[in-house]
This record gives sequence, structure tokens and C-alpha cells, in this order.
Amino acid sequence: MATPTIEITAEPQPDEIKFLTEQLITFNRQRASAGNYQPLAIFLKDAEASIIGGLVGETYWQWLYVDMLWVHESCRSQGYGHTLLTQAKQEAMQRGCHYAYLDTFSFQAPQFYQKRGYVIFGELPNFPQGCSRFFLKKDLSETT
Repeated sequence: MATPTIEITAEPQPDEIKFLTEQLITFNRQRASAGNYQPLAIFLKDAEASIIGGLVGETYWQWLYVDMLWVHESCRSQGYGHTLLTQAKQEAMQRGCHYAYLDTFSFQAPQFYQKRGYVIFGELPNFPQGCSRFFLKKDLSETT
């Protein structure tokens, strides 16, 4: 066998990413079951059907992962973020999830999630410099 080479790229091809993803999924399934992976997207739309907020995540191995939650600035502090998170929780529980996790930055919304029962279990300080990245989790059976 020839000596492997290492290639670094800032612009990987979609088929390369897909190949690596499929290989990792296969490996994981062999060791920890299929996990019932399903993507999740919930959108908040205005009267013209334009997206003004939403949540993107996934469910697997009885966990909801919230990758992104965003609400347009003009619609913030009106309960829409809470509603999106509640809808995600309800859908995740219907899919058999018992827990949720996410990450957020200190300049985003850690307090928003903490008010809804999420608990910080990890922090990366100076990510970016002067800020922190927080990792939070929640037991979905909790009422908050």
C-alpha cells in the first residue's frame, strides 16, 4: 500500500463530506444502534410567508440537539423563541427523546435557555476572545 497523503482544504466537495459522514454513521451504528436519526426544522413565517425565525436541529439516541435558534430582531421578546423551543421539545418527545442539548455564546442567549430549564455543563472561555461558548442540557420531562 502506498503511503497515504494528507490534503487540507477550506473548500471540501459535498461528495467528500457525504462520504465521511456515511462512514461515521456506519461505524456508530455498529457500536451504538441506528439511533433513529431525524433532522428537525421549525419555521416562524410572516404574513408573506417569509422566514422571520426558526429552529434547526436533529433527534437521535433519545436526544434533541438544537443546532440553531434564531428570531428576527423585530420579533424578539414576544415569546416566539420560547414557542419554537417548546415546539421542538414536543416533537422530540413524540420521537422518543428524553433529553436535549445545545450550545450558545455569551453574546447570544445563555440566560434565555437557562430560564427554560437548560443547565450549563461546559464552557469554553475566550471563544471568541473575551466571550465564552456554553454547552447546555435539559431533561425533557422537566416542566420549564
